[in-house]
Amino acid sequence: MIIVLAFVIGGLYAAAVYMMLRRSLVKLIFGLILLGHASNLLIFTAGRLVRSRPPIVPENALVPVEPFADPVPQALILTAIVIGFGVQAFAIVLLKRAYQVVGTDDLDQLKSTDS
Repeated sequence: MIIVLAFVIGGLYAAAVYMMLRRSLVKLIFGLILLGHASNLLIFTAGRLVRSRPPIVPENALVPVEPFADPVPQALILTAIVIGFGVQAFAIVLLKRAYQVVGTDDLDQLKSTDS
């Protein structure tokens, strides 16, 4: 299963970089979204996400009984989702405003409008 996730994460990173290198701002935003999803999956994979019991310490024990789900990657992913959503919302609003002012989403034409 980890091998499949590695290929999926690699494919998402490759697609994100490809989309971010295109000349359209819309494709840049889609690449940013794919990059966020790939990073979230990478953190899940690195955190060895397992289907098991929650990390509750039983009475008269010092550590949880193995195997248990590590809550740290889950908390990191939750934070990354919220931050990613904020960045994506800002980028979409910025794209809309740039399109209203310039009338195009081509990055080469945006560079030529600089004064």
